[in-house]
Amino acid sequence: MARSALPTDRRPIEPAVLDTLAADLTSAFGAAAVWRDETTRLTASTDWAHMSPVLSPLLPAGVADIVVRPPDADGIALAVAIAHRHRVPVTPRGQGTGNYGQGIPLYGGLVLDTSRADRILSVADGAITAEAGATFVAMEKAARATGQELAIMPSTVGSTIGGFIAGGAGGTGSLANGAIWDGYLLQLMVAACADEPRLLPVPYPENTAMAHAFGTSGVIAVATVALRPAQPWTAVFAAFGRLDDAVGAGEELFVLAPTPRLLSLDEPGVVATYRPADPAMPAFNFSLRGIVAEPSVPHVEAVVARHGGTVTAVRPKGPALLTSLSFNHVTHRVRKLRPELTHLQCMGDGLTRRRGDVARVAPSSLVHLEGFRTAHGPDWAGMLFCRFEGTDALYDTMARLATVDVAVNDPHTWVLHHNRLDQVRRAAAVFDPDGLLNPGKLPRPDPAS
Repeated sequence: MARSALPTDRRPIEPAVLDTLAADLTSAFGAAAVWRDETTRLTASTDWAHMSPVLSPLLPAGVADIVVRPPDADGIALAVAIAHRHRVPVTPRGQGTGNYGQGIPLYGGLVLDTSRADRILSVADGAITAEAGATFVAMEKAARATGQELAIMPSTVGSTIGGFIAGGAGGTGSLANGAIWDGYLLQLMVAACADEPRLLPVPYPENTAMAHAFGTSGVIAVATVALRPAQPWTAVFAAFGRLDDAVGAGEELFVLAPTPRLLSLDEPGVVATYRPADPAMPAFNFSLRGIVAEPSVPHVEAVVARHGGTVTAVRPKGPALLTSLSFNHVTHRVRKLRPELTHLQCMGDGLTRRRGDVARVAPSSLVHLEGFRTAHGPDWAGMLFCRFEGTDALYDTMARLATVDVAVNDPHTWVLHHNRLDQVRRAAAVFDPDGLLNPGKLPRPDPAS
């Protein structure tokens, strides 16, 4: 696993270059769109890296010299081109995505905040097109007006579509539709890092090189993503006395039709960190929660009962709460009350079939699970919370978890390390041949491989 390290070749950008860059950006967008004050630069240079005890000692890792907020997609392309003419690094930023250092401009330069480019351009049958700064709240509202909904949306619904694609992987809807690279990205318009502004169409599947690549392979300016027919969703809460029973019920609900929009499972120790306490999630019980279609509720109740559980609540207005108890929101809640714990993003049968073995590798650990569609079908993914006793000890735990059928996706690094790196590098060679986009995040190929 690639650990984060501060670059050793960082050099301050000449003040004269920054002054000229700021003047050119101001000429293009007006003074109100260009920021050089310390507060704005620090805010634009910060993400959720402080949540990681591995990364926190390395912060602040880098600070923007200039922040620009273009008004539209063409403005995004123009800002990238202006920076390229001056050979200044560009770190694109969305809004509301909980990244861990990937949004920090390690080499300074320009932070390109895309949140003002927020127009929804069209809604068609099965597709919605929006500029990178459009929020999921606005997009879901536009889709619902046509009887549709987003196939996948992040757990932070105020996030922007460009930020989610560049920094996310899945969310609400992923049990049915998988990750964002599984047919969700119908087309992207990507700004190339070149002297002249260029927005280039990138269709699926080529555009998956921009997914979870943090702007290293091109700056997303417009996205067309998949919609599905809208469903009347409701929230169902269930409690179980045993993990095996909760897992069994959840896995039977994996194949419910229509597929739940969200299915989460928490151990009692995780539930204990949720404040305020909710009677639908009783203490000392395993909590299984689902956003399910309203007509499916009787079937869900029967499944829960068959596995020895109890439906504790059905709330038509509850899906928003369930969304806030999913994915990385849980990390924030757990660490708020249990700061001695840190999280690992995990998959594998060990989380559910070998929980005792996992506990021996990671004593006093807690597990949060999400239903997720993988290449092999629906499965559990989630967070393993374990006591942080130093970076070396944490990485040793990661290695030993593999021996008990738990695969770890290391969240404590800003260096990209997923299995699509070769694809990302190929796209970066086209859209960023000079290596100016979010430098320090995309590792060079291993000469030995």
